[in-house]
Amino acid sequence: MARVSTDALPEPTTESTRRLREALTAAGFTADGLLDLLGAPAYAALARGETVPALRATRGEGPLETLTRLFLLQQAVPYRSVRAALKADEALADRWLERTPGSGAPQDAEGTEAAEEAVRATVDVRPYSGPEGQDWWVVSDRGCAVGGAGGVGGPRESGPGSPGEGVVLGVGGASTTLAGIMVPTPVARALDLGTGSGIQALHAGRFATHVTATDVNPRALHFARLTLALSGAAEPELREGSLFEPVADDEPYDLIVSNPPFVISPGARLTYRDGGMAGDDMCRTLVQQAARHLAPGGYCQLLANWEHREGADWRERVSAWVPPGCDAWIVQREVQDVTQYAELWLRDAGDHRGDPAAYAARYDAWLEEFAARGTKAVGFGWVTLRRTEAERPSVLAEEWPHPVEQPLGEVIRAHFDRQDFLRRTHDGALLEHRFLLADEVVQEQVGAPGAEDPEYVVLRQNRGMRRATTVDTVGAGFAGVCDGTLSAARILDAIGQLLGENPAELRARTPESIRLLVEQGFLTPVLD
Repeated sequence: MARVSTDALPEPTTESTRRLREALTAAGFTADGLLDLLGAPAYAALARGETVPALRATRGEGPLETLTRLFLLQQAVPYRSVRAALKADEALADRWLERTPGSGAPQDAEGTEAAEEAVRATVDVRPYSGPEGQDWWVVSDRGCAVGGAGGVGGPRESGPGSPGEGVVLGVGGASTTLAGIMVPTPVARALDLGTGSGIQALHAGRFATHVTATDVNPRALHFARLTLALSGAAEPELREGSLFEPVADDEPYDLIVSNPPFVISPGARLTYRDGGMAGDDMCRTLVQQAARHLAPGGYCQLLANWEHREGADWRERVSAWVPPGCDAWIVQREVQDVTQYAELWLRDAGDHRGDPAAYAARYDAWLEEFAARGTKAVGFGWVTLRRTEAERPSVLAEEWPHPVEQPLGEVIRAHFDRQDFLRRTHDGALLEHRFLLADEVVQEQVGAPGAEDPEYVVLRQNRGMRRATTVDTVGAGFAGVCDGTLSAARILDAIGQLLGENPAELRARTPESIRLLVEQGFLTPVLD
């Protein structure tokens, strides 16, 4: 990648950043304040990249309207309005702001305020609410705070002074997904690999004593510093480099998170999304190399794309990436055929707005690459590894396109704890354990109207992954009695007497069903 400059970016001092943060807070330029100002429809429109409703809602002259137009909607704003909302001269000196082309000094030769003087922000600043209600702000390149990329690549490659392929995005759907699945365990050392604007480092800093953030793009490291400084978080250790190279000689980490450039493309035009490796090799490499950088019991969590190839099961392909000594939970959330996938990322780069012939040529190049590898579709999801050094690692790869309840960090941690329990507990010991039915599990009976007995019974979770599983009468009765007071064996004995079944036969055939209910999170073992 060509070197990209950070000269035009803000370079604030600690005190000036604190004063800017105080001004943003005092004006209500926060996630909650923005929602109150814009209203739900205009706020939702921003996520779709549509700014007109927000512009209409910010026609007033108050500090919140001014800061929203300035930092989020990237409008030129009269200097006098900005001065009423924050220390404008300090923000200009620190390069948060710049005068618009053609504007002069804020006062004329006689010391009278210049009515036409205007300024604009040099960066996007987006209010962001932390998991415990913290007021944070994510700093990114201009045009990258609203609605994800939205065709950001095209205009930035040709704009004067633009960073081109080194563009740094703000908060998008992928960012919030990864933040939502992050396991919230207090740790000594955390690594945000490919930090971008620093959002994952910001989240990891809530429970990590030391955070290291890396990126191949020096602009991204600068933006990560701005994000954490403006949000009042401790500055992470920032290192430039690709993949695990910057931390090759470090002590192992307790938590590694990464929203890598996972897009499977025929080139490396845009650093924030294209890893430059063939196919899904970028994601495979990250997964395979993670174990050597994880401390015992440590987690590695990343977003990924993977190819669906002719004649191969994607579950087997991706499961084969998991290094020895690690449990893994791989969840596929979405699948696109190769035409949908190519069109998505061509639009992301803004190619659909340019020369039709060039667009067609790039589209054809994507399909040619896919055809050469026998790729028929691309999956998107997340991968969580936990280093256990177990002789029989638990590797679960599943498709789950259904709605889930974020955040899922505690759900993911509980999943791996249950795998540990199931691995060390044989069937005989399993029956001696007590279990708790998970919160908000409901039972549904399915059958013909008026039938004496249901055809089958469904247990459904209303929290977390929101799974559903089919059980028989014994399974439904067993789950319903699990309140943590009786062992599984005693419950089965009671069910056997009630149904007129041999308790010994029930004990023999039920452990497999209990294991499934534990694995899927319907039952939690009570550990004394």
